[in-house]
Amino acid sequence: MSYQLRLLGACVMGLVHSWAAAADYPQRPIRLIVPYAAGGTSDILARIVGQKLTESWQQQVVIDNRGGANGNIGSDIVAKAEPDGYTLLLGTSGSNAVNPSLYARMPYDAKRDLALIAMVASTANILVANPKFPAGTIREFVDMARSRPGKLTYGSSGTGSVLHLSGELLKTMTGIDIVHVPYKGTGPSLIDLFGGQIDVVFSNLPAIVPLVKGGKLKGLGVTTAQRAGALPEVPTMIESGVPGYDVSSWFGVLAPAKTARPVVDRLNAEIARILENSQTKTRLTELGADPQFMAPAQANRYFHDEIDKWAKVVKASGAKAE
Repeated sequence: MSYQLRLLGACVMGLVHSWAAAADYPQRPIRLIVPYAAGGTSDILARIVGQKLTESWQQQVVIDNRGGANGNIGSDIVAKAEPDGYTLLLGTSGSNAVNPSLYARMPYDAKRDLALIAMVASTANILVANPKFPAGTIREFVDMARSRPGKLTYGSSGTGSVLHLSGELLKTMTGIDIVHVPYKGTGPSLIDLFGGQIDVVFSNLPAIVPLVKGGKLKGLGVTTAQRAGALPEVPTMIESGVPGYDVSSWFGVLAPAKTARPVVDRLNAEIARILENSQTKTRLTELGADPQFMAPAQANRYFHDEIDKWAKVVKASGAKAE
């Protein structure tokens, strides 16, 4: 037998073993990495999806929070993991579409090393303040910032995140001077907001809805063109005198790029089923998140397009991270 035939045979047998293993997936616990600290939107969505996958497959989905470097630490773990479907990422538009153009040096190549295999949800962002903060609306906040240039602070889940860029966009469109304070996730930023160390926070909606409804925080304005169904009383930035302001965030499950197609298809189909579940839909709606479904190929094309789109935004804003 020639060397070429032996090599072909080995490749075929490798594919057979790989597809056979994929057909029985999952056979052991799955680790779903959240690249931010606990308490933020990505963490909340990961726990919703993880719980439902655990119930469906009778295999534990372990949520592993690996915050740091604006999501790069957790994302890098998944990018370099075995492509077997047992190490996944609950990624975001910030951590995985913005970072590739924000950082001069990335520990991995987003387009080459990761694949968006299933969308989960999209959400509005919101600017919130402590109930004791003097400004109660975006107009009042902008007026206050203009009277105290460089004095007011806003927190976000990290430098270069969509939440950070939401603040930079507000600065650009209103001409105000406010100071950005980055954190390793939304949860830590809210702790300092409650403690009075910072003035306001840009957050994704799901992490905030219960706090606003419970009176622990007040919403100044949402970032999308339409009001959020979960907090219909909070006006949009556009309604508040910032015409053209429209920003949203997405969340999805990513895997190492070379993950076997049967595993990708099974994950995508199961997550789609979870998103169609009436209980899940109600839960996401209550949190202010809109379920999103895309087939694997469509999701990955969207992922690459998002990387290209945010590269232009980052370049125009001049934002950088090291």
